[in-house]
Amino acid sequence: MKSRTLVGHLRTPRRAAGNLVFPLFWGILAGTAIAGKPQLAESVAKRADTCWDAAQQIWRWAEAGYQEHQSSALLAQMLEEAGFRVERGVADMPTAFVATFGQGAPVIGILAEFDSLPGLSQQAVPQQAPVEAGGNGHGCGHHLFGVASASAAIALAERIKAGELPGTIRCYGCPAEEGGSGKVYLVRAGRFDDCDVVLHWHPGDTNAAGDSTCLARVAAKFRFHGKSAHAGSAPEQGRSALDAVELTNFAAQLLREHTPDFTRIHHVITAGGGAPNVVPDFAEVFYYVRHPKADVVQQLYERLLKCAEAGALGTETRLEVDYLGGQWEILPNNTLSQMALKNLRDLNDLQFTPAETEFALRIQNTLDHPKPLDSAQVVVDRSGNTGKGSTDVGDVSWVVPTTGFSTVCWAPGTPGHSWQATAAGGTTIGRKGMLLAAKVLAATAWDLAHDPAAIAAARQEFKQRKGSVEYKPLLTPGQKPPLDYRKSPVAG
Repeated sequence: MKSRTLVGHLRTPRRAAGNLVFPLFWGILAGTAIAGKPQLAESVAKRADTCWDAAQQIWRWAEAGYQEHQSSALLAQMLEEAGFRVERGVADMPTAFVATFGQGAPVIGILAEFDSLPGLSQQAVPQQAPVEAGGNGHGCGHHLFGVASASAAIALAERIKAGELPGTIRCYGCPAEEGGSGKVYLVRAGRFDDCDVVLHWHPGDTNAAGDSTCLARVAAKFRFHGKSAHAGSAPEQGRSALDAVELTNFAAQLLREHTPDFTRIHHVITAGGGAPNVVPDFAEVFYYVRHPKADVVQQLYERLLKCAEAGALGTETRLEVDYLGGQWEILPNNTLSQMALKNLRDLNDLQFTPAETEFALRIQNTLDHPKPLDSAQVVVDRSGNTGKGSTDVGDVSWVVPTTGFSTVCWAPGTPGHSWQATAAGGTTIGRKGMLLAAKVLAATAWDLAHDPAAIAAARQEFKQRKGSVEYKPLLTPGQKPPLDYRKSPVAG
């Protein structure tokens, strides 16, 4: 990707003072930056109730990856009503959108997510109480993620409209982060090619920023097709697809001993038969493979595939592989992360009310490792850390300088992907973290738009860190987004 200069855009104002034009303009712009920045937080606060209503609605819908039709439409409508030009259904994903406001450089992207997780349905109460048994729930807080990002984008658009902010703000509606790798398809479609920087955030139990990274990941479903028979009277006539899954899983267990450090291999059996006296003719197992490096993940997947092939061979069943693709680890950028960290520290005003404290303490009674509640008032620098999760933000970070942060949206000590996270995300604890995130996103974008030297430094760091590594999506040629990956498996 070619680096672009911002000077031409920022030199637009002219006057007949010869060499004084550029210094004078920058002096005016610097004054505007100081005066206008606080209005971003005021803008977020002004829309707080509207945004919270939207977040609660998305929390109640709890739509799974690539099924987020209502959630995506709600966010796109919010942005469209604020004057954004919205493209829907981009990159072959019906629930993906790109919303743009302004023109010219710099182009600053803000990522928005909105998918939920299966099996984490939960009411906004401090004891386990599903809304729907086995239903979906926002156990990763993406209902807060998407709304905060949209709120920040709208606040920035208001300042562009007021003539206080140069460039373009672009909000990306990113579906199916949880296993569907939606951003990878946006990257492959070139949707980030003209961005100067990209910002993101994530709900959590800690306020944190820094140039941390994460694990790369590949996902695949192994489906086995066998032959049904009466398990008691004619077992010899059956070929068990469930046996194939179990053999695959056992082989994967043995594989773990012979993998590089920091490897993660985990699975869930998504179909395994309906009755013990019927030999299952169909079974499916869903696998993730993770490692800090994308190239190692690819190698590990090939070895896992052999385990599945062995399962089919040993049980005389037919193997069908549904390769869902993967995502790279995050390429850190310290230049950007330090700007986000400063704004997070400057803007963090999180304090729990008595009612929120009581709720958090009751949640903490269910946790193995609770943290002090006043840790919500602390901001942690995670520079140099490698998180144990994965995100398709990683692919974005390999094509454009990218940084993110987290804010406290759950009771401190709450693990993500838990009913406790779903519960807190439906309360004012989640609301406060969401609003803080919107303010930090907006403030960081503002700083970057008024500091072309920082963007140039981020671009230079991006090039140095990337080095000679050639980014290629962990997708097969022509692979389409797995739009049905959250739907129940069907034998065929």
